[in-house]
Amino acid sequence: MRSLVDKPVWDAELRPRLTPIFAVVAAVIIALAHIVVGFLLKIGSSGVIFQTADQVAIGILGVVIGCVVLLFTRPRLRIGPQGLAVRNLLGEKLISWSDVEGVSFHTGARWARVDLPDYEYHPVMAIQAVDKARAVEAMDTVRALMDKYQVGR
Repeated sequence: MRSLVDKPVWDAELRPRLTPIFAVVAAVIIALAHIVVGFLLKIGSSGVIFQTADQVAIGILGVVIGCVVLLFTRPRLRIGPQGLAVRNLLGEKLISWSDVEGVSFHTGARWARVDLPDYEYHPVMAIQAVDKARAVEAMDTVRALMDKYQVGR
């Protein structure tokens, strides 16, 4: 069990810039659109009888879809002495420096990846191609810190 004194220290924390903005705007639009449609269901007669439960369900469905879209605000990469902590949409994984073969950004890829032994890799959604110059700066930061912590490699 780790105490507060043993809290990990991170040299850098990287996040995407454009995708979270887009995700928040999209989530709000989706939720509001469903809520408005839910309110408008009983206005006029279309031959279908909508109940209040149908209106509420459509609004709740919009909120749920909006929450799923908000998962795109989560990606983060933290770099420190213990390794790379990669958080994508659903989970976070700490990759120790002994397992890191490199960090690469392949041509045509949407985001970077941590190269692992045996030709495996782990995606890093925190560094995205859509961020352009900011993604280049992030890769420079990652590579500089890799050089700092992988001296013997």
